[in-house]
This record gives sequence, structure tokens and C-alpha cells, in this order.
Amino acid sequence: MLKNIFSILLLLVGIQIHAQIPSGYYDSATGSGYTLKSQLKTIISNGHEDQGYGALYNAYVTSDNDTFYENDNTVLDMYSENPTGTDSYNYNHNDRNCGSGLNYDSENDCYNREHIFPQGFFNSQVPMRTDIHHVVPSDGYVNSRRSNYPFGEVSNATWTSNNGSKVGQNTYGSYSGVVFEPIDEFKGDIARMMMYMYTRYGERCLPSLNGSGPLQSGNNMLQVYLQWNIEDPVDTTFEDQRNNYLETVYGNRNPFIDNPYLATIIWGGAPAEDRWGNLGIENNNELGFTIYPNPATESIAISSSNSQTNISVIIYSISGKKIKEVPSIKANQSMDISTLGSGIYIITIESPEKVRTTQKLVIK
Repeated sequence: MLKNIFSILLLLVGIQIHAQIPSGYYDSATGSGYTLKSQLKTIISNGHEDQGYGALYNAYVTSDNDTFYENDNTVLDMYSENPTGTDSYNYNHNDRNCGSGLNYDSENDCYNREHIFPQGFFNSQVPMRTDIHHVVPSDGYVNSRRSNYPFGEVSNATWTSNNGSKVGQNTYGSYSGVVFEPIDEFKGDIARMMMYMYTRYGERCLPSLNGSGPLQSGNNMLQVYLQWNIEDPVDTTFEDQRNNYLETVYGNRNPFIDNPYLATIIWGGAPAEDRWGNLGIENNNELGFTIYPNPATESIAISSSNSQTNISVIIYSISGKKIKEVPSIKANQSMDISTLGSGIYIITIESPEKVRTTQKLVIK
């Protein structure tokens, strides 16, 4: 019961709990499936400011600075970071950059810029080439060993980096080619970068070009990325801080860091973490109220065993914006929703005793 009382508070502030998301940033994200994907594309494309390829190294001083593991202000490189112990080597920012008279024959020679989605697939075109949401600092030698291999999972590695990243034959699904497997600590990070790239750039950055294994039924998202998105939840320090910084400098965010459950709404599969606390809720009939029909199109009603019960109803978008409020309506009475667009909504129903329940409404 206490959970129901506070559910509305979580709904309104949940988006700001884990990350510094600007107020209203996701207000237009009201759909589901590929409608939601299209809405997110518009949100993360508008306002993006390309800073150029050369600016990436300077951005890394803040965006990819190790204040989380060793806390030594060195370059945080997902291909060399040891999350459970001392790194075997480190790079200071803007020192030993590959290409400035430095080459690599082994790890710890120099670091460069790794495109999580290899730039060869989009012919090094801007803004994909310079989009820092997927271009990260990396040891030059490990970057070269990764090559353009798709991401996957390896059982018998032909090569392993100092931090445990592997190259070898894929064991995820039926694809048996050579893949690159990052360590578990960063699999979710990479999956969410891939989701961002596909959402923003569409066919130019298909996940199947840069990953392995089967597609999720009925769409172009790889199951391995959906799995990694679940198994490696968002790092509330590194990923959140990086996302916040990139929004202030580059003007856009990665929505799948802000809420991994958006991937579930778009592509399906097992439910990922719902960081906003309202998208993954299960309908709660503790008070005996049920929305019907659900899914709906033109109107709904709130069923109750007592048709004389007066209830109040508030409908919110998935981002927590109040869309419609009915201060008083009798149970089982029809309520017009014809002005609401298709998508997923959250409804709070309050009984005469001021007890609330929260349920999910799907509008076709």
C-alpha cells in the first residue's frame, strides 16, 4: 500500500533521480515500438552540436576521466580498464596520442579514438565519425586487434587483452565468425551506444553490421545487445556522468543510458531496468480498479464493483508529464481519450479514501 501512495511521486521525479536530465527533455517521447524510436531520434538529433574530430581528445579529459575505479584522473579506457584491481597500464590525457610520432606494436604504446560502430561502415561520414556518444578513447593496439570485428561472445579466445577483452570465434547464436568480446563491466555501455547509433542514424548504423547472433523477432535489434543492456545495468557514476557532460557540450543525450527500459518498449524481449520507475510497472488491482478496454482507442472506463464510487484520474506520458486530469468521475463511466496519441501512458487512480494505484494504459 505504501508503494502505491508514493508511486505518483516516483512518476513525477523519477527521470531526475539518476541523471541530470533537463526538464521536459523526453516530453515528446510518448509512443511505443518504432514510433518511440522515431520520437527519440528527433529528440537526440535536435540540438546536437558537432565539435569536430580534433575536439574529442580534449572532451575525454572530462567525459572519459577515471574518477571511478583507480580515481587517478587518467584516461578511462574500456579496453584496458581493470574494474576489480590495478590497471596494468594507464594513459594521461593528451599524452602519448597515437599518430603524433607514436605507433603501436603492443599494449601501452599509445592511445587513440575507437569507433564503437566502425567508421568504415558509414564511409567516415560526419556526424557519425565525430559523434562522441560512440567514439571513445582506447589503447591503440587493442583497438587494432578489435579491428572491424562485430561484437559477440567468445569461449576459446585466439587473443586476449590485459584486461580480458577477447578476440575469437563467436558462440552467441548460429554465427561462427570472429568477434570481439569486451569484459562484462562494459558490455551494457557498448550495447547502449549501439542502440543510440541505430536510433539516431538508422540504416547507416544497423546493429547487424556490428554485432552477431540472432535479431530480436520482428525488428533489426540484435538479441545480444538487448541481453547486455539487461545484464550490465547503467553505471550510475561513469555512464551517467559521461551522459550529463556530453549533453552540456554536444547538446544531446543517450536515452538508453537515461532509461534502459526504452529498449524494451521499442524492441521487446526481456525487461531491462526501468530507471524512471514508471514504465515497467505491473497493473496493480489491489484497490479493485481495472482499466478497460486496454489497449484502447477512443475512450476508457475504470471498472469497480461499486459503480457509485467517485474516483479521480490523472494520465501521464511515459516521461512523467501530466496529459489529462479528471478530478471526479464515477467508476465504470466512459472517459474520452480521443485526443491522446498512440503510445504508452501511466494512469493514477485515487479512491475516495485518498489511496492511489498506478496502472499502465496502451493507446493504439
